[in-house]
Amino acid sequence: MFVRSPHITYFFSRQARNPLRACSASYFKREYAITRRAPMPSPRPVNDPSKVLVFGAGNFGSCLADHLGDSDHDVYLWSRQEEVVQALNKTHRNPLYLKDHIFSTNIIAVGPDLPGETLINEMDVLLFAIPTQYLRENLAKLQLHLNRDNHPLLIFVNKGIEVGTHALTLEIIADTCGADIAKAATFISGPSFAKEIVQRQPTSVSVTSFTDSEAQRAAILFHQPHFRCYTGSDPIGTELAGALKNVYAIAAGAADGLGFENNTRAMIITRGLAEMTRIGTAYGADPLTFLGLAGVGDLFMTCSSPTSRNYSVGFRLGKGESLDSIINNLGSVAEGVTTAKGVKMILDELGIKARIATTIYEVLYEEKDIQTAVRELLELPLSKEIDLPSAAGGPAKQLMKKLGLD
Repeated sequence: MFVRSPHITYFFSRQARNPLRACSASYFKREYAITRRAPMPSPRPVNDPSKVLVFGAGNFGSCLADHLGDSDHDVYLWSRQEEVVQALNKTHRNPLYLKDHIFSTNIIAVGPDLPGETLINEMDVLLFAIPTQYLRENLAKLQLHLNRDNHPLLIFVNKGIEVGTHALTLEIIADTCGADIAKAATFISGPSFAKEIVQRQPTSVSVTSFTDSEAQRAAILFHQPHFRCYTGSDPIGTELAGALKNVYAIAAGAADGLGFENNTRAMIITRGLAEMTRIGTAYGADPLTFLGLAGVGDLFMTCSSPTSRNYSVGFRLGKGESLDSIINNLGSVAEGVTTAKGVKMILDELGIKARIATTIYEVLYEEKDIQTAVRELLELPLSKEIDLPSAAGGPAKQLMKKLGLD
């Protein structure tokens, strides 16, 4: 398709039809044929291009590596799969994820062995897009190579709660790397599907850390006209919101699979937000965090889109498929399935009720019939719409003490 003007002719590839992708200079060179030079929307100037090592070449790790590469940073993308490393370096394509996309030429794929001390200490930024359940073992190995006096900026984009320990990523970092590194860790979360990021569709995320300067560094690294970053100082709330929304996405998908429509989905999103806020407040997070991009923004998107992995799990459960069959054929990780276990442990520890989250746990792990589960939810007695706990903050206080922030 061609769009002509007196100044410039764009050739839109089949892969990228969105003019907003032109906000990225190197992407523009790769995807558009220019016949005349004319003023163009330009990316944020990169005064100091960074060296970034991204751990995890799945959908999200790959799309963020591409975004940073197109922002003129030097990106190294680690994959534990040799075929992904070879394909990215030879063809600039990922054979397993975002298969139709041509990735930035500023990306060098590395692996399958974990990077060693030499490469790690050359980096300005380490970005972790590893599923939460595998984060501890990888951090335990990588922390041996960190220069404690001058370590890179650490950014985490995984969303989940560790099974067995019900630990948030902050606690995993503290356990493996120490309190000082955990205090400076930064978290990115919000409504951000990988497929839309590589298409340069407008996206906004929350960037949070206990250390304001580190949150600002991460935001500057990522911020572009099509990828807007908003900073915050509540990483505990950001983590909880990102993990919990996946559980409610399973509920929304199940409702659609059972044949319910808009009223029911709106009910699940709204009541899910109420439960998320109750859990977060009891844990010790700022309840306002759940009204932001990492909370209601991500919740709404994940519960409303059939492309969400967690929604897909719920939808197939609603259609009567077994969990084992779904997991075996899903092709990627649905964090909500494992997170449901961690949420159940947190609810038991806090002594609070979150009936939708508990019901999802029972369907996934106690073989509760989904029709029975729905009926029981609908037959619950009257209750207050907004019911925040009076006593709050126990787990967060313990975590803050571990980090030396009490």
